[in-house]
This record gives sequence, C-alpha cells and structure tokens, in this order.
Amino acid sequence: MVTELSVTIRPEDEKKTAFIKDKILLALTEKGIPFISSEVTPVFVKKSIDARRGRIKLVMRYKVYIGEKPVADADEIPVWKKADGKKVVAIVGAGPAGLFGALRLLEAGIKPIIIERGSVTSERKKDIAAISTKGVVDGDSNYCFGEGGAGTFSDGKLYTRSNKRGNIGRILRIFAAFGANPAILTDAHPHIGTDKLPGIINAMRAKIIDCGGEFFFDTKCIGFETEPVTKTSDGVQQNSSAHENNVSSAFRVTGVQTRNTKTGAEQTVCADAVVLATGHSANDVYELIARVAPDALEEKIFAVGVRVEHPRELIDKIQFHGKAMGQAAEYRLTAQEDGRGVYSFCMCPGGFVVPSSTAPGQIVINGMSGAARNSRWSNSAIVVETRPEDIPAEFRERAQKDGCSALAGLYWRSWLEAETARHGNGQQAPAQRLTDFLAHKDSAELPRTSYTPGVVPSRLDKWLPEQIAARLESAFRDFNKNMHGFISDDALLIASETRTSTPVRILRDKDTLECTALKGLYPAGEGSGYSGGIVSSAMDGEKACEAIAAKL
Repeated sequence: MVTELSVTIRPEDEKKTAFIKDKILLALTEKGIPFISSEVTPVFVKKSIDARRGRIKLVMRYKVYIGEKPVADADEIPVWKKADGKKVVAIVGAGPAGLFGALRLLEAGIKPIIIERGSVTSERKKDIAAISTKGVVDGDSNYCFGEGGAGTFSDGKLYTRSNKRGNIGRILRIFAAFGANPAILTDAHPHIGTDKLPGIINAMRAKIIDCGGEFFFDTKCIGFETEPVTKTSDGVQQNSSAHENNVSSAFRVTGVQTRNTKTGAEQTVCADAVVLATGHSANDVYELIARVAPDALEEKIFAVGVRVEHPRELIDKIQFHGKAMGQAAEYRLTAQEDGRGVYSFCMCPGGFVVPSSTAPGQIVINGMSGAARNSRWSNSAIVVETRPEDIPAEFRERAQKDGCSALAGLYWRSWLEAETARHGNGQQAPAQRLTDFLAHKDSAELPRTSYTPGVVPSRLDKWLPEQIAARLESAFRDFNKNMHGFISDDALLIASETRTSTPVRILRDKDTLECTALKGLYPAGEGSGYSGGIVSSAMDGEKACEAIAAKL
C-alpha cells in the first residue's frame, strides 16, 4: 500500500529522522491504516514553512510505502532522439516554451530550428550590463530577449499553481537533469537563481544541437511565409488560391521570414509547422499579426504597478516573527480595491530590482534573486488588475483606427513605460518612499536600493494613472494590517512594473492549438497569452509541440 501524508514539526527537528518517523506512524494510526512499523518506508516529497500565528513550523509531506519497496517515478527523464530532418518545426523564441517545445519534438525525432532575436547568454550578459552602466538598451538583446527568455536573468522562479496545464514534476526533473539543484524537486517554492540558470540553458542548447536541432541567434522574425488554404464543406483542406462560395478561406504558415540583427541579412526558414513563443514583450510580433490576421488577436486582463523594496532584515523579521530561519522570507499579498485585484507578484526574497526595458525611451523594472537569496533587500511587484474597459479612450480609438482593437492595452502599456521614462533619467527610475506615497508628498531623500542604474525622487502618487495609484494606496494600507511593519520609511516604491503578462492573447483552437486565423502557426508560452512564468510556459510549449508531433 502507498499513501501520502503530511506531518508538522519544529525547524529544530527537521534532521531527526527517528522523531519524524514516529510522527508518520502516529499519523497512519490516526487515519486507521494498519501497518507493521518495520515495513513502513517514508519517502520525502516536499517541505513548506508555516509562519502563521507567530509560530514557525515546517510542513513535511511524505509518500509512505507500507509493505512495499519504494519505486522510482514512472515519468523519469525523457529520451531525446536524433532528428532525421524529414520533418522540421521552426520555433520563434528561445525561452522556456521554445526550449521545452524543442526537446519535446526531439522525443519524436522531429527537427527543431529555434529562431531567437537576442544573443546567447554570454553575449547577452554584456548587453544587460550596458543597461546599468551606460543606460544603453539593445532592443533585441536585454533582460527580456535572448537565449533562455525573460526568466534567465530575472530570477528563475519555478513555483506555479498551473497544475492542470501539464506535468509540473516532469518540467522540474528536466531542469534537474540539465544541472539544476535537485532541491527544486522537493521545495514548496522551487527556485534556480539567475546566477545558475544560464548554465542550465546552455546545457539544453547543447543537447538540442547534439540531437540535430539548429539555433539562429540574433535573428528576428519579420514575417511569415504563407499559402492559401481552403476547407470544403466536407471538411477536406486543400491548398488553393481560389475563394469559392462553398468554402471558408484561411492561410497556412509555411515558414518564417527573418533578418539578422547584426548583419541585416534576410532569409526564410521553411518548416512543416511554426511555434510562436516570443514572450510577453515582443510588441512588434503582435503588430505583425495585427497586420496579417487582426482577428487572431483579442484583449485580455493584465496588471501593472510598481516594485516595493524593503530591507531583507525587515521582511524576515515580520514573516519569521523575529526568529532566524537561515533563509530569506517570502510573502504573498492580495486585496480587492474598488472592484480590481491588487496583489504581489514575482516576490524576490534577498534579491535585486533590475531594468527590463526593451527599447530606448522607456523604463520597465523587474525583480530577481540569485540562488543564495542573500542580498540586503527583498522586493516584490505590487500590481493592479487592468481590464480592457480600463484602457483610456484615446488608446482604444488609436487601435481601432489601426484596424485591430485588441492592441489598445498594448498601446497604453507602451505609453506608461514612456511616461515612466519621462519622470526618470535615462534608466534611472522614478521612486518614492512608501510613507511619502501614502502621505502625498515629496521624498526629500531616498533609501539605498539594489537597482543599479539608480533612482530619482518622483511623486508617483501624482503621475501614475489614477486607477492605479488610488488602488495601490488602499492596498498598501490593507497589506499593513496583515504584515504589520510593511509600511515603513525604509520601504521604497520604484516605477513601473508593466510586464507581468501580455495585454493581448493570440487566439488558438482548443483542440489543435493552431492559431485560429493562421493554420500551421502554434502560439505558445507567455507571449501567446496562455501562460505566465517559467514552468507554465515550458508546459505550454510542450503541449503545442505534442500537438504538432501527433499531426506530423
């Protein structure tokens, strides 16, 4: 017999195996499960910290084998085959959706060709450094674009609640196979760290190439090769340039038109299918689709706000009730303010605030942590739910004039990022003490920050859109009720956090996963609007490529 159960212990008892087994035996007894003590074998599954009600506890989950030998997980590391090249899939984007999708194709022996506008991690590091040291933003290689995607240099958090999207354990095991700390398999909130993730991504690239896949870095998608496709009334698809009365017409994507961002050389990559995994910041890709197939896009809910940064010691003291736990504390906060959700996002304990702009003339910020999570600060995005009806009329009118109303939120987001830059200085971000934000006054001086380009004093309460600033103010007061001390003179607000997700979704068929208006095109990952974060994007990339493999 096999069962799962959890036991709660004190932190100082974590290494006492005999004590823990006694707790497990007691739990089995309370559940009425018969056993012989010598035949009970507990296998550790996951650990989480419970710091509620002023007492620190560890919740330890075990898979308990009774009268049976422990068995390995049936879904271990996949077998990646050598691609024969008879079938080719082009993947636009080398983020988690693209990389895990490529690996999934190789399980079926299908050749992936990955087209990435940004650079390899070693070159990308230089482009990222230039943002902080020189204020120079490379529009194709930055914190959001490049090998590994936005997560590579922005933390490497693996926690997700997307249990229904796919096999989370499978994604974690693949990460561990490529060099991630095996602790990600059992931590409640697994995390790789931005200092470790590039090496893991490089190992994935090496495996894909070894199996016959190809990469084109510094190569931008500028269009699609298409052919007309018609579907007759009996459901049979035909390639045709004719538009007859008894058929509905569409186009099939047969390749990707590309331009090298270094040399300007253009070429077309032909493929049996194309996966579009370009991430949440590729505005030009949405605009491309809007020109080619505007009905393929729809507006969606997203969120924008600020980063709040505290001294790590303060957050640890609040969350752990003054006790030393040997690790940086996390928090998760939510509130409802005037009909919209306001919540913490991408909380980075012992982390840094980083510049995530993807073009000159804008300021976008994000957070990250190294594997050790040992910086002097802890930060989190605090963002406000933004619905299509919240977008000002001028941006809706512009989108309608441009022939695609779905772009309204994207236009507004770009305006806010430019507005943030107008209140900053280069990549120095506008900032305000939290207490001054709530008091509606200037910050005479700002506390030290982890944000390396630097910050400049600014009245965020004055220029942030009213529907954002007012809800943030209410939410901060509510948060302080649950985390007393959250409102502090040492807390710093930095603007603006705008890339939590995309304002646009690329419509796809729920069964085939193809774009509804462009056959042969498979939107995947964060940029498609169907996932958020590394693991859910990886699962979505796998899902799209499973559909392609089954069809091919």
